[in-house]
Amino acid sequence: MTDRPEHPELPDRPGLPDRPDLPDRSELPTVSDRSAVRARPDLPAVRTLPAAHDLPAAHDRPDTSADLAAESSDPFCLPPEAAAGLLRGLPWNRLAVLGDSVTAGVMDPLPGYRRRSFADRFADALAATRPGFAAVNLARPHLLLDEIREQQLVPALEFEADVVMVSAGGNNAFRGFAPEELRAELASLLTPLAESGAVVVTIGLFDLARSGLVPPEHADGMARRFDALDRVTAELARALGGVHVDTHHHPLAADPSLYAADRVHANARGHAVAFAAIATTLARYAEEARATR
Repeated sequence: MTDRPEHPELPDRPGLPDRPDLPDRSELPTVSDRSAVRARPDLPAVRTLPAAHDLPAAHDRPDTSADLAAESSDPFCLPPEAAAGLLRGLPWNRLAVLGDSVTAGVMDPLPGYRRRSFADRFADALAATRPGFAAVNLARPHLLLDEIREQQLVPALEFEADVVMVSAGGNNAFRGFAPEELRAELASLLTPLAESGAVVVTIGLFDLARSGLVPPEHADGMARRFDALDRVTAELARALGGVHVDTHHHPLAADPSLYAADRVHANARGHAVAFAAIATTLARYAEEARATR
């Protein structure tokens, strides 16, 4: 998402330049010709790209129990060991993360909480119980849906992930969109990922429009657009056999304490709360999958 504290309505974005270096979507491999996706022996065993917000000191300094007192006592958060246990039964060994600033991990620090994005926490939890686990984070801030598809879809397919985490469309929702056009754009990103054999996990956005942080003249329209984004994303994920994590309707979704000073992104608590919702949702998914075997 973009850093726009006052949330003005934005003019239409000019068209993107042609990208002859990227293949036409019709040329992307589907599950029937998976062999067309080439292997990437050049990728290391674990590759998590640094997010744009990260300060080296935040990751170099080890956490202590005193540092994390607030997170440890927060009923909406999960300790790393508990999260790893919840996700142990999932059969995933290669994770690709796609999207904009939300999955890139833009955040404000908050005393008492780990400065670790929900995508990084998810990778950490899977890696804790899977020797040889590999992850790549392709997400970048400020991107619209078509830019995410153009820049990240091919690398994600080449990585041959068995699970993909996606949060996309938030910047489109700030500008305004026709729901069916949004559905087509999002489907053109998610469908090739699902057809490659990966489980698609989409992440809902917190309910910023109802947090009291948005000027009243923009709040109602923004709420309608982000509600539509969440509905379309959830429907597509489920139609593709994936999972939608419904953080848009989380009990704390409109709590202003989850948001950064820019009034757009989450702070460290917001990422911790979102990850707990991700872990519990995927644990239920694993239980339901076992029950239907």
